[in-house]
Amino acid sequence: MKTTLNIDDTVMQRLREEAARQGKSMGALVEAGLRRILAESLQESGHLPELPTLASGGMRVDVADRDRLYKIMEDR
Repeated sequence: MKTTLNIDDTVMQRLREEAARQGKSMGALVEAGLRRILAESLQESGHLPELPTLASGGMRVDVADRDRLYKIMEDR
């Protein structure tokens, strides 16, 4: 997505220099910085996104039952 931002001239000059030093585009550095700020904001607020869930088909064995666990592992 393209957008227009008002950025202070001194910040813009430092951005140009850093982008050249890293061999990256200014857009890539701005995006990385925004991602970092947003990630920190999520961590500070305590509202992290939910982890994905998988439909694994359920447990094949109770891992506390070592004998059964070893038997399942040997059958593979």
